[in-house]
Amino acid sequence: MTSIDNTALDSLRTTLRGTVTTPADADYDESRSLYNAMIDRRPAAIARCTDAADVRATLAFAQDAGLELAVRGGGHSGPGLCLVEDGLTLDLSPMRSVRVDPEARTAQVGGGGLLGDLDHATHTFGLGVPAGIMSTTGVGGLTLGGGHGYLTRAYGLTIDSLVSADVVLADGSFVTASETDHPDLFWALRGGGGNFGVVTSFTYRLHPVDTVGAGVTVWPVERTGEVLRWYRDFLPAAPEDLYGFFALLTVPPAPPFPAEIHGRKMCAVIWCSTGDLTDDRLEETLSVVGDPAPPAFHFTSPMPYPALQSMFDDLIPKGLQWYWRGDFFDSISDAAVEVHEKYGRALPTGLSTMHLYPVDGAAHRVASDATPWAYRDAEWSGVIAGVDPDPANAEPIRQWCVDYWTELHPHSMGGAYVNFLGEAEEPDRVRSTYRTTYERLAAAKRTYDPDNFFRANQNIAPATM
Repeated sequence: MTSIDNTALDSLRTTLRGTVTTPADADYDESRSLYNAMIDRRPAAIARCTDAADVRATLAFAQDAGLELAVRGGGHSGPGLCLVEDGLTLDLSPMRSVRVDPEARTAQVGGGGLLGDLDHATHTFGLGVPAGIMSTTGVGGLTLGGGHGYLTRAYGLTIDSLVSADVVLADGSFVTASETDHPDLFWALRGGGGNFGVVTSFTYRLHPVDTVGAGVTVWPVERTGEVLRWYRDFLPAAPEDLYGFFALLTVPPAPPFPAEIHGRKMCAVIWCSTGDLTDDRLEETLSVVGDPAPPAFHFTSPMPYPALQSMFDDLIPKGLQWYWRGDFFDSISDAAVEVHEKYGRALPTGLSTMHLYPVDGAAHRVASDATPWAYRDAEWSGVIAGVDPDPANAEPIRQWCVDYWTELHPHSMGGAYVNFLGEAEEPDRVRSTYRTTYERLAAAKRTYDPDNFFRANQNIAPATM
């Protein structure tokens, strides 16, 4: 375990408005805990930053002490890249303030904010940002990876709504990146991950969203083939105000599901409509859900958007074992359907799952080189997740995920949403995620972080001269 000079730590504690936690402190284990309990790394210290001044001081301390640095926002990183063994974690979680300008339709969010913070502040004005499907997800990590969610077909990716970002760079300088100021950095931040600096606040353009039409349709897992073949044709042709992600799951013992299907393996579509909800329009739109096979359960209801965003929070809380891998898909071939059928029947635990998130609609109307998100031609962003509360099941869920991904990957586009990469990946895998935008990202890295100080991430090495 790396030892940090106590005098230097005392100096950092005096400088920060936030707190500094080390293994000697009673709250150390809680401070280093992440959403994914499979990650068990022990940083030498955790600095909880309250503002940009704290961030600058923490960066300087890490560099002076020769410590590897990781940056933590919401702590949802699947591979736990927000913690580094024997290094320093810069924790932004105290920075969760949200300021909404309803007339300009913008919101500024602190770098440690959660989607629930953003949704709470914007919903009162009937506005929102396309971002994620869980309110406990960190705004920072989701945005820096690109971001997709229930509103993506209607309003695009999260990065398509980003207006500007306040950033502390590796040399300690503070800049605001936008289309007009540091545009090359602004371009890189919109999908290039945490490679370029510490973002202390994000400013988003907001969109009209208030009450949405939420729905869940489930079919027996034995009908996965028929349902998935229907879904692959139905959804891309549906109006862009209708969103639905496909899932393989085990029905939880909770409302709104009836007791007779609790614990059964199913395939499902979770719906969100931002269209006209009058006159039972959602039910009319979804009257076709029986076409592939009779559903075992079908439910729709008007719902405040934040309620839909938080619908899964209690089902999959912090502290579970997670292992995931992802890929992009421009089609769902019959051969891919067979893979999904096989592994859907073999779901290893009650919380393990597979999701196919649509990333078409408005997201397709942005050029492939306008942001680092190079897969603007993808129809779906897929993720396979082995999940369970018991550490004894860590290896079985990991192996199921790896086997599933290995068989499905040949039917993919070759790259994945960077936030769905399963661990700190090999350079070739990171390159495949960014396609032709990788070289421009590497050039931006050379400009803003030439020494690769920010490397606890899906790393992009600085371009060589």
